[in-house]
Amino acid sequence: MKPRPVDPRRLDVEAFAKDASELEGDWPLAGFERLSEAAHDDARPAESDLVHWHVRGESVPVRGAAPQTWLHLRATARLALVCQRCLAPIDTPIEAERSFLFVPGEEAAAQLDADHEEDVLALTRSLDLRELVEDELLLALPLVPRHELCPHPLPMERSDQPSEAGRPNPFAALATLKRDGPPN
Repeated sequence: MKPRPVDPRRLDVEAFAKDASELEGDWPLAGFERLSEAAHDDARPAESDLVHWHVRGESVPVRGAAPQTWLHLRATARLALVCQRCLAPIDTPIEAERSFLFVPGEEAAAQLDADHEEDVLALTRSLDLRELVEDELLLALPLVPRHELCPHPLPMERSDQPSEAGRPNPFAALATLKRDGPPN
């Protein structure tokens, strides 16, 4: 029997899981609009930059109930983010690995999602896997990307210099205490 073709942009999750199917591929990173917006302005993704993904369906038998429908996803990409110390681009590997339990109906998904550690989604006959991959990679972005050692640190203003408005820095007096020691 010839396996039916699978469209990752319109994935029938239940059939995919029942068949214990696996699917993998690469999509251009530049095609992920929301993910590309997180990139440094000077290092936008090129057409050669790819998101690699792998998905596996699983139908788990449950005694006395309908089998559970699972989707296991793994996605990787590299993106130049903005270093929060020096504001230069930082090449960042992004990895997402997640398992999803699919249940019939939004109401059941919401109720189970509150009770389970796993992600619970409503079962659909047309899941856009590309959108799910982008969502998971966005969630996997580091909160504060930064170099271990910045290549070009930002110049810092000395605290004992007058401020831009010509007024002395209010903390400059503390620096004199540090140099001279406390008064007796």
